Amino acid sequence: MCRWAAYIGAPIFLEDIVSRPGHSLIHQSQCATECRTAINADGFGIAWYGDRPEPGLYRDVMPAWSDPNLRSLVATVKSGLFLAHVRASTGTATSRNNCHPFTWGRWSFMHNGQVGGYDNFRRHAEMLIPDTLYPARKGATDSEALFLAAVAEGLEEDPRGAMERAAAAFIRLAREKGDAPHLRLTVAMSDGQRLYAMRYATDEQAPSLYHRWSPTRGGRAVVSEPLERGEQDWLEIPEASFCTFEGDGLTVEPFLPCRLAAAA
Repeated sequence: MCRWAAYIGAPIFLEDIVSRPGHSLIHQSQCATECRTAINADGFGIAWYGDRPEPGLYRDVMPAWSDPNLRSLVATVKSGLFLAHVRASTGTATSRNNCHPFTWGRWSFMHNGQVGGYDNFRRHAEMLIPDTLYPARKGATDSEALFLAAVAEGLEEDPRGAMERAAAAFIRLAREKGDAPHLRLTVAMSDGQRLYAMRYATDEQAPSLYHRWSPTRGGRAVVSEPLERGEQDWLEIPEASFCTFEGDGLTVEPFLPCRLAAAA
């Protein structure tokens, strides 16, 4: 399992989420407390939005705690919307192209979780990506395949529906050709204006996910684990939820790809 953190609000230095808190994302890469793997050392990445519609992207295969370039970047770059991820591989190689976040146009995407028996239906999952999108397929992860399948399902016009349809397709394949658990996920993604997050599992054991509004910063963090252990106002995102964060607003809707998978 991986760990990730995202932020939307008034611009802050990336280090205010990634490295400075007591249980920052870099700290979680060494000693995560709410996942099966305490160490997340198979690469890292950050996607951040600035003056252009497309996000900047920095990824590498080093452990997040050992890269001085990462610490320099997060100490000097400010953004009002960014996604950051530390990776623990569930089977695919440790390579830069397999590190999250993934991007396509103005969209950025990162995932934590697993797709049961993915190697058994990997070719079928790849076929969910149309030829026009396939050049964007750079790595070999189930996460990137899920992202591009959602783009093909209309992510730009209907983010929740597209993610439900793509997740349902993966659930069907996992049931037919893979193993249980068929799907566990938390996802963060953005179009540069809004931040979306979802939490779901077919076996009701979804990875952890929290959010917190900071009135002093004027922004909201969405994280796999709270960034400070002493803070009591972190709110857990319920399972089977799709959240839209825009400004200081939050909309929570059902996220139920199983109903689509069952209907197919």
